Amino acid sequence: MNELDEPERRMRFVLDMRTAGVTDARVLAALEVTPRAHFAPRQFAQLALDDVDLPIEGGQIMTKPSVVGRMLAALGATSDDGVLEVGMGSGFQTAALATLARRVTALDRRRALVVEARAKLAALSLPIVRAHVGDGRLGFAANAPYERIIVNAAALAAPLALLDQLAPGGVLVAPIGEGDRVRLMRFKRGAAAPEDLGPIKFGPLEEGLAEEE
Repeated sequence: MNELDEPERRMRFVLDMRTAGVTDARVLAALEVTPRAHFAPRQFAQLALDDVDLPIEGGQIMTKPSVVGRMLAALGATSDDGVLEVGMGSGFQTAALATLARRVTALDRRRALVVEARAKLAALSLPIVRAHVGDGRLGFAANAPYERIIVNAAALAAPLALLDQLAPGGVLVAPIGEGDRVRLMRFKRGAAAPEDLGPIKFGPLEEGLAEEE
């Protein structure tokens, strides 16, 4: 049975998100209508409505939905915003962003992930999304400037190349730090200093394109 046909499980999913601290109504709606099972590996689809990380291609993970919700709430994307997503992974967060934003440009350094995510996004008819293989640290200047940028990996310091691609007043949300000392930070173009939104767990933002067989 498709997760969209399971109203009781979806009701529990939304309650779980609220319990985990995701309270933004637009973000909750985006998570609810985006079919996580569609983006999960088939063998883990039954866990799609649980608040857990799931393994995907190339040793990567599909971030648990409460963390996706926290990131999206911090980003605050609206229907007027062009968004750059760095580290699209499975494409689930990309699809959720597509319900919130005007346009989504998604990047991943792993070609296999981009190819698979493109196919899954196309099946949902999301014409405002464009997915590209690229070094996320460098952004995607062709579509800049962006009103919002979201980074799904931890940079050691403020990602200057990405900050340069923000529109005036634009917002960038990124994990900053390494190991157990990673903090979720919100940068606003023109602001004197970023906001510290608390601890978060993400792997490192890697350089270049992934080597794949």
